[in-house]
Amino acid sequence: MLHLIPQHEPEARPEAYAEAVSRLASVRHALRLVDGGFSEGPGDDLDDRLASVWDGAGEAKQRCFDRRSARLVGATAAGIEALLNQRHQGCEPNRAASDALVNQIRRELREVAGVVLG
Repeated sequence: MLHLIPQHEPEARPEAYAEAVSRLASVRHALRLVDGGFSEGPGDDLDDRLASVWDGAGEAKQRCFDRRSARLVGATAAGIEALLNQRHQGCEPNRAASDALVNQIRRELREVAGVVLG
């Protein structure tokens, strides 16, 4: 059946960008905690670069970014929880494991940002 009623485009969600930046900021903060406060993580200029291209990235890239950043936050939390469990058991977390986690978080931050940045 043909409908002549105009279909409205979904409205842009300005909070989507804020949520995206918030996720990356929380992962960078976790990265600094795991690395004993010495980690630079990806710089905050990443936020500025994302802001400049976010609206033009298109809905598909934004959704992909959203899914991947959510997984990154979950994986980061799981890794940090494992290190904290070691500490709660009276053991110092393995330095090699901490370094591996830091490197993995950095790599995934770059990959997730690359979804939108190209």
